[in-house]
Order: sequence, then structure tokens, then C-alpha cells
Amino acid sequence: QVTLVQSGGGLVQAGGSLKLSCLASRMITSTFWASTKAWYRQAPGKERELVATFTTDGRPNYADSVKGRFTISRDNSRKTLYLQMNNLKPEDTAVYYCNFDGEHGSWGQGTQVTVSS
Repeated sequence: QVTLVQSGGGLVQAGGSLKLSCLASRMITSTFWASTKAWYRQAPGKERELVATFTTDGRPNYADSVKGRFTISRDNSRKTLYLQMNNLKPEDTAVYYCNFDGEHGSWGQGTQVTVSS
């Protein structure tokens, strides 16, 4: 497993924005480039949900609930994965996790995102 350090969560009002970061410390650059990358979230009492991911050809893919509002991106040089979240809604409240290489790969520690109202 590779340690993934997340940051950028917090409290925000409905309609606001947040940007999450996921730093892949000590990951080889070529491995970072080749790995699958995704963001998940889990709300209390609910199962973990796939929010955004890069497809095999590198194109972003999103859950219907966040299309048009969230953007997944990456910086290969800095070995960092991002999730830009705009027009946040109360139903977006959850703990967000970054993931590399699928369910049996590496996971971030989780970042709480709370949207009020």
C-alpha cells in the first residue's frame, strides 16, 4: 500500500465550493500515471459511493448526482489527485476518500465534507 494524504475538507454553505487534494507520497511517477484513480464518499448509514473516476483512456467519469458540479483532475508531476466541488448541496455531506488501483489498492484517510442548509 501507498500512503495517500488528503486535505481540503470542511464546512460550507449550500451553493459553495471546496477542493479536495490527495497526495501520493513516495509513489513512483510512472506508477502514479498508470494507476486507476477515483474519489468515493460515504455518508452515515449509507454504503460507499463512487463519485468520480478516470476511465482507462484517461477521460473523467462521474456519478449522475454530481455531473456538472464536480471535476476530477490530476497533476502527474506533483503526484496529486484533485476533486473540485462546486454548487455543493446538503446531500453531498459525507466522508470523501481518494483511491488508487481499485478496492484492494490504496486509500486516503478520509476527509469530512459538511454542507449546511
